[in-house]
Amino acid sequence: MAEEFLKEIREAKEKAKKRKFIQTWDLIISLKNIDLKKPENKLNLEFPLPEGRGKETKVIFIVDSLLVEAKKTSGLIITKGELEKLGKDKKKLKRYADEYEWWFCEAPLMPLVGKTLGLVLGPRGKMPKPVPPKGSVQPFIEMSKKLVRVMLRDSPVIHVPVGKENMKEEQIMKNVLAVMNFVKEKLPKGKMNMKGACIKLTMGPPVRLKV
Repeated sequence: MAEEFLKEIREAKEKAKKRKFIQTWDLIISLKNIDLKKPENKLNLEFPLPEGRGKETKVIFIVDSLLVEAKKTSGLIITKGELEKLGKDKKKLKRYADEYEWWFCEAPLMPLVGKTLGLVLGPRGKMPKPVPPKGSVQPFIEMSKKLVRVMLRDSPVIHVPVGKENMKEEQIMKNVLAVMNFVKEKLPKGKMNMKGACIKLTMGPPVRLKV
């Protein structure tokens, strides 16, 4: 299967026109015989790509005692004192929720975050990950470079970014294999729920994967 995937990834790259930006590799998995009216069949999971995403991700740190540590990163910083104000500014909060992929929060502040930001962040699957108050934020930055969301809601299709155009084809193949196996494990009937899959660059045509 790995060799087949590699062949199909190369085909997708050849068929895609060159663009003025670095495109993203998208894996699209279509499903069958799955009842999405049942909440237990829906997915909202995080998965670390073995070869990473090939790019920096936009993160937010909600901090108090870790303020100095967080300032050493490129993440947006929200302090404890700013939480209530942000919670009242729903327009700004929604913009942040759309723009910033991963949210991290000092563990003692999590109850306050739930109270002030939870109504907006919760439904979007953006509730922050807790960071130990005496820990380092750097491991969380490194983690965010690998994490992707695997979501299955009302339509029997899963879209997952599996890397960037400038990554090696072998890296994309390893990421695709890992995501496919992860999804298969999470589906109620495993491979029997998988109708098909394809790989494509952002602006390129899809190429069917032999699954």
